[in-house]
Amino acid sequence: MMFMTRRLLALAGVLVVSSFLVFAAMYAAPGSPENFLVQGRTVSPDVLAAIREQYSLDDPFFVRFWNWLTNVLQGDFGQSLANRQEVGDLLANRLPTTLMLVLLAAIVIVVLGVGLGIGAGVRDGIVDKVVLLGSNLGFAVPTFFAALLLMSIFSVGLGWFPVFGSGTGLLDRIWHLTLPALALALPSAAVVARITRTAIREERDSEHSVMASARGVPAMLVLRRHVIRNSMLPVSTIVGVHIAGLIAGSFVVEYAFTLDGLGTLLVGAVQRKDFAVVQAIAIILVAAFGIINLLVDVLYAAIDPRVGTRRSK
Repeated sequence: MMFMTRRLLALAGVLVVSSFLVFAAMYAAPGSPENFLVQGRTVSPDVLAAIREQYSLDDPFFVRFWNWLTNVLQGDFGQSLANRQEVGDLLANRLPTTLMLVLLAAIVIVVLGVGLGIGAGVRDGIVDKVVLLGSNLGFAVPTFFAALLLMSIFSVGLGWFPVFGSGTGLLDRIWHLTLPALALALPSAAVVARITRTAIREERDSEHSVMASARGVPAMLVLRRHVIRNSMLPVSTIVGVHIAGLIAGSFVVEYAFTLDGLGTLLVGAVQRKDFAVVQAIAIILVAAFGIINLLVDVLYAAIDPRVGTRRSK
């Protein structure tokens, strides 16, 4: 209980500090929102002053930050400067695509990365060599190039998957996001497979595993209870880090496949200096990263209860 309380308090502290840094960075960036709103037209100083008063741009920095933070805590992310829509409505329209993309990519990482790593760790010979070669290739291929390669082969060449768009409905959305998820997950799955293979081999050759086999414990039981269970501690850490990084990496894939996710929304908001949208997306990214790390810590404690006990002291 103490372990979870400390982790939640730490997450709350990270969110507050991160929100302050994002808020400060946006206002320190070149340009100003009122200049974007007038679209380069020559207007009188009175018009600019009215715009600044409307959006409270003349308030002291800490007052603006406090007002924005309290509104966010109430679920109000403000209004977009670019199209006058509520930021919450914009996020609600874009968030499902990004979440589905990240979820599919995370499944690919766990199934391919961990699965192939376990296969290479317990078997020598051709299986190990193929997994090593595949992991080296997957790690070396950039995400954007992987997206273009998969698109040209399976969409343009074979016609198995659509070239762009996120689809409508669950099955159609999964069909549209399969190639983007593979492109997004490929580098991470390669890293996870290599680390899983190494962890499995270390546990397979450890003293307690060798002694269990010498006592006549069945090989599958040794593999399941000793080798795989103990090797999942470092593997769960690297899987959690890579899944958390998928949210930021998804922006590149969304651009390549023309998906209506948070990535394209963020790029447009940065170009237009749309403060409210950029700040909201940045907070979502930080919160998602912190929550995933919290889940990794919980998984750590589930795999090895001694971890939670040590960290609560």
